[in-house]
Amino acid sequence: MPTSSRRTTLALVAAIVVVGGSVLGLSAPAQAHNYLVSSTPSAGEVLTVLPEQFSVTTNAPLLTLDGSTSGFALQVVDSAGYYYGDGCLDVTGATLSAGATLGLSGDYTLIWQVVSEDGHPVSGEIAFSWQPADASETSRGSATPPDCGGTIDVVQPPASSAEPSASPAPIAAPGQRPNADLGDVVWIGGAIAAVLGAGLLTFVLIGRRSGEPKAKRKH
Repeated sequence: MPTSSRRTTLALVAAIVVVGGSVLGLSAPAQAHNYLVSSTPSAGEVLTVLPEQFSVTTNAPLLTLDGSTSGFALQVVDSAGYYYGDGCLDVTGATLSAGATLGLSGDYTLIWQVVSEDGHPVSGEIAFSWQPADASETSRGSATPPDCGGTIDVVQPPASSAEPSASPAPIAAPGQRPNADLGDVVWIGGAIAAVLGAGLLTFVLIGRRSGEPKAKRKH
């Protein structure tokens, strides 16, 4: 290969490497959502003593605006579909917490949602069981999600397990990173297409140069 063609090829390959590195560097922040690292209770745990608080902790600080908990949620639901707690939340660093109350013994689900450091909402569910050693620790449930200071329709949950009156919306399993948003997927797909296009252009240009007739040497 002539020296000029070799230089052109190396320059084009270097350009592809630069573009590819830029794509990877820019797409990484799009996937940098917070993810769950610990919780109270933990998944599958059997509680016998009521903790002071229910909480979820992520890998990085959570995003709040002027102390507002808008976009955050921490709800406890029993197998009959009743909610527990007053709906008041606290966000401190990477941890979202709320006061802990539970009803009769049985299976419960802790449903959580936080606002990631990058501004994206992240959510999940944590299943656990409640087997109180002291019946005085049981509370009454609410037919509707509590709203921290609002009026709540409080009812006594039935003693037998019934089908939930309303199932929580399906959300990502705890401890796993959520799927990428549609905008992230489109951005990453377009960037990959750009890199592939640059690679195709390189091969086309190299092929054209290889097919050009060599200049005749002067005798």
